[in-house]
Amino acid sequence: MTGTASHIAIAAPTGATRLVESLEQLRAELVFGLPGVHNLPIWKALSDSGIRLVSVRHEQTAVYAADGYARSTGRLGIALVTTGPGAANTLGATGEAMASSSPVLVIATDMASSLRREGIYGGTLHETRDQTAMFRPVTKAARLVASVEEIPGAALEAGLIACAAPSGPVYLGVPTDLLSKELSAVGAAIPAPEARTPLHQDDLTRATSLLAGAQRPLIWAGGGALRADAGALVGELALRLAAPVITTHMSRGLLGPGHSCAVPGPVHAEQVGPLWDEADVVLAIGTDFDGTMTQNWLMPAPPTLIAVNVDEAEASKNYRSDLTLVGDAQTVLEQLVPLVAPRDGLQQLKARLAAIAAQVSAWVQADDPQAASFLEIMHRALPADAIVVTDMCIPGYWLGGYWRAPAPRKLAYPLGWGTLGFGFPASLGAGLAGAGPTVCVCGDGGFMYACGELATVVQERIPLTIVLVDDGGYGMLRFDQRLAGEEPFGVDLVTPDFVALANSFGVPAGTVEGFGPEFEHALRDSIAGAEPRMIVVRATLKPPPTTSPRWYRKRSA
Repeated sequence: MTGTASHIAIAAPTGATRLVESLEQLRAELVFGLPGVHNLPIWKALSDSGIRLVSVRHEQTAVYAADGYARSTGRLGIALVTTGPGAANTLGATGEAMASSSPVLVIATDMASSLRREGIYGGTLHETRDQTAMFRPVTKAARLVASVEEIPGAALEAGLIACAAPSGPVYLGVPTDLLSKELSAVGAAIPAPEARTPLHQDDLTRATSLLAGAQRPLIWAGGGALRADAGALVGELALRLAAPVITTHMSRGLLGPGHSCAVPGPVHAEQVGPLWDEADVVLAIGTDFDGTMTQNWLMPAPPTLIAVNVDEAEASKNYRSDLTLVGDAQTVLEQLVPLVAPRDGLQQLKARLAAIAAQVSAWVQADDPQAASFLEIMHRALPADAIVVTDMCIPGYWLGGYWRAPAPRKLAYPLGWGTLGFGFPASLGAGLAGAGPTVCVCGDGGFMYACGELATVVQERIPLTIVLVDDGGYGMLRFDQRLAGEEPFGVDLVTPDFVALANSFGVPAGTVEGFGPEFEHALRDSIAGAEPRMIVVRATLKPPPTTSPRWYRKRSA
């Protein structure tokens, strides 16, 4: 028997395939993106990889979804878009990721290197004068690769920079012609992590001494503590010090509501504020004391401030630190906690926090019974592993301030940059993270930013519950205008029949009036169904005290 030998040609690797290989080295599971004529070679390379490509309907959504995935998992979120207007469409979402320190990698194609002429805008398709420069103000780092050989290493480096503390978004631009060029070099290797630098013993000794001498210590834990997975250490230190722990918007759920030292409400509440005012030593962990948390710095500086921060300058930029322990929260607390001797006072603290919890609950009930009912149902009806993603809307503000998240990474709230339109698209990434059932809470205005993503929800079979609170417009702005004695103008919206809109995409939906038993039944039923559903709630809520018009601290005239 005779025959001829067959020869199968193996395609040489290209810039696109090496790029995707680098994403695989970064252990990417998902890429959110929108195709364009320039980035199709990456689409092809992804189709041959183990990475799931989630195709969205707007480039801004790609970054929001990557952000939602990153917040829910702590892992790198990846967005892939095309040149020029596609890249520009991501900037608002990238800015939110930057302000919230989310590890997101934004990859965009750029005009072909062969067509680029320094200092000349030639008018090629999607050309900008400097696409990379658009991203520099809203990223940790921004880079345009110059050759196909740079692609593997640049992609790896960009992903590692995004995840390194302090985490944040990184932009990588790739000229479109480099994607199809052959590249025979071996892929880049992930460098070994840098060795952790131990703290100076003198600094640890001084910190321990200051804490031991405190009469009324307080721990203020920010997003850096959550991102460093330092919740257990923060909790242990709080128990040793018998110190209350105030968490910021970015660290909700760090201790969980059952912890003896967890403060049961935001520092903006008058019932909680005295804990700050009375503290003689504050230990600030992974925070920069931003304006929205400090009522624009109307909170008085503490008599003594110890800061734990990866960036010494950040630690003192708003309140001067008397001692800064430089490093990520987990590394520092691993060295500090064993040196702190347990002290008395835990039972008294528990009793005081229980009293504060009762006062906060009674105040919310008296101030806005609908808000109180909403919060109670969210606490009662959601399983412990549920992820709540909110938008910049009044129900989102109540959740961001008063919902006691059961664990870290269970609440995603866009009060880094305060970006309206974040909630729904970010919930796509959270819903695909596999970290628990996901509930998106948004308003009628913010939902319209990305309503087309209902198609993505159906196409990708995302098990997502959308709670859309319809108050007929921009409720927060309407409140601001009325507070100023003005008639509402330009804040009432014409909106679609949201139930019909959802149904047209194949998403089951229904309407309820207010936050009562009907809403709770619909919420429980949707979560149990583990499929896309929308609950439209007709309700008007008063903004909570975490919003600036209702801050109780006022600047002297």
